Amino acid sequence: MIDPVIFSFHIGTFLFALRWYGVLVMTGVGIAAWVATREVARLGENGEAVWDSLIWILPAGIIGARLWYVVNATIGGNQYYLQNPIEIINIPQGGLHIYGGLVFGAITLYFYLRRHKMDMWLFLDAIAPSILLGQGLARPANFINQELYGQPTTLPWGIPIDAAHRISAFSDLLKYPVDTTRFHPTFAYEMVWNFLTFALIMLISRRFAARLKPGSLFFAWLIAAGVGRFLIEFFRPDQPRVGDSWISTTQVVTLVMALGGLLMLAYRYGKLKLPLPPLEENYQIAPKAQPGS
Repeated sequence: MIDPVIFSFHIGTFLFALRWYGVLVMTGVGIAAWVATREVARLGENGEAVWDSLIWILPAGIIGARLWYVVNATIGGNQYYLQNPIEIINIPQGGLHIYGGLVFGAITLYFYLRRHKMDMWLFLDAIAPSILLGQGLARPANFINQELYGQPTTLPWGIPIDAAHRISAFSDLLKYPVDTTRFHPTFAYEMVWNFLTFALIMLISRRFAARLKPGSLFFAWLIAAGVGRFLIEFFRPDQPRVGDSWISTTQVVTLVMALGGLLMLAYRYGKLKLPLPPLEENYQIAPKAQPGS
């Protein structure tokens, strides 16, 4: 297996380490931001605003991802963070959840765009598909960390997981020998889904550009991301469940995402009546600053 730490060094009593997880996540963020910049510009707005907003979105996203992970683990019965609250801020230990990052990032983006009088729908439509790409590019980090795997499988693409990284359900090495037991690479399933849906949404954005309305691509992302993660969660025995049910807390969120996206897409095109204010028919482009102003 690949060592998760690329290199490390000490300064006094402090250990500094460069990890593949951080490198791949930031690579995904960078490429996703580059794609989003081009999409914002294609829709007629200043693409550089994506990079400017990242200064605020990234810290907020990391905080949100950590808090969501902690809350999700606690709801699932894990008392670790209640007993050791200082560990909540120990982000290098691991434990981030993408949906917390998306929620906090979206809230931060809203206030940034509001301050600069830019259209939220335009940026959501431009950024949403790039999120799928960024997630997919970061997923190999889960393979390196030996995490986010599923149940044992005999399928040819099953992956080995060493004893130190086994969840309790598969820690019996007599029943699940290290040499012969392979597991579903659920992170890879999500990676493939993300790449395919990214390509599909980008294709739609070009082929049906004249028929698309503000918010359409964002709603499509809600549906695609929600459905994909909902299905993949069935292969994730490590996820907290809702009571004694078969459904995980993440599946509840993704089901709401997918249904919300479907309802809003139908409302957007007049196929469904909802008690909501009408949506704008065109993007609102911020006025360009005049030279010397």
